[in-house]
Amino acid sequence: MGVTQPTQRVIVASTEPYSGKSAILLGLVQQLKRQNLSVAYSKPIGTVWHDEQSGSFARIEDDLRFLVEALHLSEAEVRSPVLFLDQETLTRRLSGEDEIDYPQKLKDDLDDITTDITFVEAPKSLWEGSIFNLSAGEIANTLDAQILLVIPYHDKLLVDSLLTVLRFLGDRLMGVVINKIPPDALDIAEQQVKPFLQKKGIDVFGLIPANRILRSVNVRELVKRLNAEVLCRSDRLDLMVESLTIGAMNVNSALKYFRQRQNMAVVTGGDRTDLQLAALETSTQCLILTGHVAPQEIILNRAEDLEVPILSVDYDTLTTVEIIDQAFDHVRLQEPIKVEVAQELFQKHFDYDRFMQHLS
Repeated sequence: MGVTQPTQRVIVASTEPYSGKSAILLGLVQQLKRQNLSVAYSKPIGTVWHDEQSGSFARIEDDLRFLVEALHLSEAEVRSPVLFLDQETLTRRLSGEDEIDYPQKLKDDLDDITTDITFVEAPKSLWEGSIFNLSAGEIANTLDAQILLVIPYHDKLLVDSLLTVLRFLGDRLMGVVINKIPPDALDIAEQQVKPFLQKKGIDVFGLIPANRILRSVNVRELVKRLNAEVLCRSDRLDLMVESLTIGAMNVNSALKYFRQRQNMAVVTGGDRTDLQLAALETSTQCLILTGHVAPQEIILNRAEDLEVPILSVDYDTLTTVEIIDQAFDHVRLQEPIKVEVAQELFQKHFDYDRFMQHLS
């Protein structure tokens, strides 16, 4: 049974990058498919992509590729970006060489879609894409669509942002999902923030708690970001790292601290054999060694036995930690375990029936 308007369009937008749009899309589309509704997906602006040697799309956006594969969408249910945001494209627009009417191009691109619902993933923030007239609000106006907004929880002052967004988007704002809520803020979000927003006319479809697995990164991503040399167990780079620990203390203090952490990456000097051994005896997913000092053979042998990759980096400890911290803040929803966790969180914390009432 379809919804009353079989070509309804919903813009999934966010207030800032890495807010969790893909996770919400993943949960929504799967739930809709369970209800025998057909779904299409479009991402008008490509930001991270790979050039293909063959296939229907000469260039495919990474988020688009991921959602197509995860949701088993057919080619007829997917639209490639109308532009890919690189320096050349931006320069042409700024110089006046590019006068393409991108909103019309997007509209034409979607007009032949006949699915029940089309989801359009907006750029990284509400304002990004404005230079091409493809910000979230402009896309919604062009397509006569509603906006589902995803916003991460930082503190109670997110209500300020949402009230401003409401004034800006008006009736286009369908509702919000508040994501990544820390455990100690869940009651505040439920008892204070949600009722306040609903009184102000902002529907809250979901209060999604933060999850350590969704914030994790695999060792392969750390190797890439750190330009690291893998000294052993290159076959175990899919291990997921949930926390970061710096090994710079005495071994007794370090061991006590290591035992309190789960699935960690330990950054320490290549000459600190004592700390390296202590880390390997606890919940360590990888050792990251600084200082251009090769680890001793006993460390390499123990890491081989325990299947723990050891990375060697050229950066100092502070820079290494900054790069890893940035990796945690900019994680993407790609690994199967993350997909599974995201689906579970969606099922438990998203008010699907309320969402469907807005569509109907």
